[in-house]
Amino acid sequence: MDKKVYVTLQNGKVFEGYSFGAEKEVIGELVFTTGMTGYLETLTDPSYYGQIVTQTFPLIGNYGVIPADFESKKSWVTAYIVREKCDHPSNFRCEGTLEEYLKEAGVPAVYGIDTRELTRIVRETGVMNAAVTFRPFDDFKKLSAYRIKDAVKAVTTGEVGVINEAGAPSVVLYDFGVKGNIERELVKRGCRVTIVPAEYSAEEVLKLNPDGIMLANGPGDPAENVTAIENIRKLAGKKPIFGICLGHQLFALAMGGKTRKMKYGHRGANQPVKQLSTGRVFISSQNHGYEVVSDSLPCGTLSFINGNDGTCEGIDYPEVNAFTVQFHPEACGGPHDANYLFDEFIARMKKEK
Repeated sequence: MDKKVYVTLQNGKVFEGYSFGAEKEVIGELVFTTGMTGYLETLTDPSYYGQIVTQTFPLIGNYGVIPADFESKKSWVTAYIVREKCDHPSNFRCEGTLEEYLKEAGVPAVYGIDTRELTRIVRETGVMNAAVTFRPFDDFKKLSAYRIKDAVKAVTTGEVGVINEAGAPSVVLYDFGVKGNIERELVKRGCRVTIVPAEYSAEEVLKLNPDGIMLANGPGDPAENVTAIENIRKLAGKKPIFGICLGHQLFALAMGGKTRKMKYGHRGANQPVKQLSTGRVFISSQNHGYEVVSDSLPCGTLSFINGNDGTCEGIDYPEVNAFTVQFHPEACGGPHDANYLFDEFIARMKKEK
């Protein structure tokens, strides 16, 4: 039998389960994600930095570990919670079990917990902090004091890098915690992609003379990225800009808008988003705990809304040749994918050129 572990919530609720990852104790922000598949993408998505992730789907690990599907080079979650783990995965691409990966990655993980009850608590009460420990935990002052800080600084690249050097058009990609498939979608369309750190100056970007600028996803509170917001403000109107997830939020802040923390956010592969110009609904993949306040923007036009709660999912800024979306068009959520937005970005760059 695996070692017993306790998950203690900020509201005092305690769940008992068993350890199947790295044997260490942590405190993090407890969230849930509703994806039936995609657990490898979740584990390696930098946007989950500082968070204890609960999978609502009951069985996790059934197709094992497939490094080719990773969104980054490592796992960023603080801890991982599932109802049932699969010890004998079956997939022709499988290169190991989930348990082996989590131990190697240093991620503490828990199974044997009623994840439906845990999810209902978060839905009804809102996102809260939690501790994963091997003994009962009662330091609620410490638990309440936990905050995710400097998240983007923790996950961004430390240097400039180029992918598909001979490609065109040329794109500067701000790495706020970029997912690998964003890079792949750009390269698939022939782009030369220059990846730059989160606080790379607007002046240095313009020296590179790109055809367009992409603002990637990332973790944490968007408002704390003061330097990035100022750089985006300077770049607005200079080149075509496309922002995704955190990039969407940062651009809104740069344009004078506001963001706020959501009760429990949108995390999963089945979020409906409605395109206001056509009425068409896309099923999207999302991972965010903050939203852009739609009526706070002095400019721009709302382009997408969430089909469940009506929150802002996209904004067009024709006056500065930019557009942004809260969801992940590179994630292939289906059945009608929104990855055509990358084609729109390419078309804007070519037209500007």
